[in-house]
Amino acid sequence: MANAHQKFKKIAIIHQSTTESTQIADQLRTYFSPVDPENSDLIVVIGGDGSLLHALHNYMGLNIPFYGINSGSVGFLMNNFHIENFPSNIQQAKSTNLYPLKMKAINTKGQEFEALALNEVSIFRQTNQAAKFRIKVDAIERMEELIADGALVSTPAGSSAYNLSAGGAIVPLGSNVLCLTPISPFRPRRWHGAILPADVVIEFEIFESDKRPVSAVADFNEFTHIERVIIRSSKDKAIKLLFDQNHTFEDRMIKEQFSY
Repeated sequence: MANAHQKFKKIAIIHQSTTESTQIADQLRTYFSPVDPENSDLIVVIGGDGSLLHALHNYMGLNIPFYGINSGSVGFLMNNFHIENFPSNIQQAKSTNLYPLKMKAINTKGQEFEALALNEVSIFRQTNQAAKFRIKVDAIERMEELIADGALVSTPAGSSAYNLSAGGAIVPLGSNVLCLTPISPFRPRRWHGAILPADVVIEFEIFESDKRPVSAVADFNEFTHIERVIIRSSKDKAIKLLFDQNHTFEDRMIKEQFSY
């Protein structure tokens, strides 16, 4: 493992408790002695996209790169693992910057909540009644009233996740845009969303919030009984994610658009 130590001298391992993840972690430990994430210069996450997302949230403040190894079912953000190629893969891996979204949510009592999202910020109806809300972009009303199960704002990194399932577009990571996508829209039924510049401020203003309660979710942080949500991109915090040079994030985004 000498080559790997040329670039990354202190490597941390975070893994799921599944059999496959544990086996991969054990193989890596035969090549190097892991350190705590706080003392590392690279964090290796073994699992699926969810595992990586949790690790990014927990350790993004360390300002060190992450390398994901897939042992889950999807692993869109993860790399394939072959122990014999691992040293050269991390040496030659290409770095991609992820920029989170900042969400501020205000509930019906006037309480404010803030959270970061790497994939998307979503609003959802909490009961059987559809949500009603207004959409503003840079304080300008762009949708007077949308009746739907909810809506989401996605980063380019998250555009292939829930955004895609909701009918949104996949956008390249370097496109400097955000995806605004309705979730099961009822009125206007034919509105499919918008692609917006990354530097805009998007606001959801909830109507009839007592009768039609709405929750706001930033990745996996959820806040209930919300009446206003403000979302903006955080360009001052870049999170570095490493991908194998022959299977970059951009390659995966292109491939996903031709999947059927």
